[in-house]
Amino acid sequence: MEEQVLDDLTELLPPLLRSLEGLAFVARYLNPADFGRVMDAVGAPDEPLPPLRARLDAWPEALADVRAGMAAAADAAIAAFAELRGASESDEGVGAVFRALRHLPRAQAALYPFAQALPPLNRYFLEPDRRDDDALLARLAGAESRPDTGVLQLAGEPGARGSVTAYAPETYSPDTPLPLIVALHGGSGNGAAFLWSWLRAARAGGAIVVAPTATGRTWALQGEDADTPMLARIVEAVAAQWAVDPGRILLTGMSDGGTFSYVSGLEPASPFTHLAPVSAAFHPMLTQFADPERLYGLPIHIVHGALDWMFGIDMAREARDALSAAGAAVTYAEIDDLSHTWPREAGPMILDWLKS
Repeated sequence: MEEQVLDDLTELLPPLLRSLEGLAFVARYLNPADFGRVMDAVGAPDEPLPPLRARLDAWPEALADVRAGMAAAADAAIAAFAELRGASESDEGVGAVFRALRHLPRAQAALYPFAQALPPLNRYFLEPDRRDDDALLARLAGAESRPDTGVLQLAGEPGARGSVTAYAPETYSPDTPLPLIVALHGGSGNGAAFLWSWLRAARAGGAIVVAPTATGRTWALQGEDADTPMLARIVEAVAAQWAVDPGRILLTGMSDGGTFSYVSGLEPASPFTHLAPVSAAFHPMLTQFADPERLYGLPIHIVHGALDWMFGIDMAREARDALSAAGAAVTYAEIDDLSHTWPREAGPMILDWLKS
């Protein structure tokens, strides 16, 4: 039976991980006008999965946890591709594509508990340019198990309003303060899913990531703001539990989360030392009403796609110019082939900037 399990894993993991990389490719290059071409480029990496998934049912109960994780990841990949292929006929339009891609972080969450034990997963949960770093792979695989490292649920149920999901590197040591990244999801997302946008960069680069879920339908861009006080409490709680570098506390986010990085991060009492809005909306009044002392010298890294169909590129250029004129230390990255989606290269880019 042990030999059969190893054979099953050996055959399952390559097409499963290729399928997840294919979903990540769709997510990165998602643009309504190019959706058909993107799907053609991805092909059908999921095709071998159904019969291999069925073989998991014969695994012994002693491996129930591993079986459940592998099955959940395979089921998520199969469902995602089925929904993507039906999206062009859906009345939801691009919304159906976004819905299908929600299966990707579910698959990643199901697989991550086995990353230290299984070399293919250890490599998968790193950025591609770090997957041949044997020293890093060995450190991660051999890291001591601690209750305060890995993927953690700090508050609420995963994805629930006001919940908080986090990642602390398995190589964490209290003797070495780490940067803290508070990452805000987009308007239709949640923190438990958005965490996976940052995990690879944080795992390789050594950073703590906290991904909360907004207290309302999206972040408090209008009306009463219950989210800014929540973010301040999160920073305080994380700094009390882990060794955090007080000079590298980043607020970042995608879409609505990026916009709220401006709104909340420009508050005079904000605990964040750096801001990194991605694919965010911007209004010049943000600089007009911001405290000049808060703005002056504040490091802000703007990332935006030239093909953004929701918040046009002119908005990002206006933010760059207005914030620079107000005295902020602006770094600007305009990505030519990016539309309104999370660029997977943003995590390493922003983390390198934060640590520099």
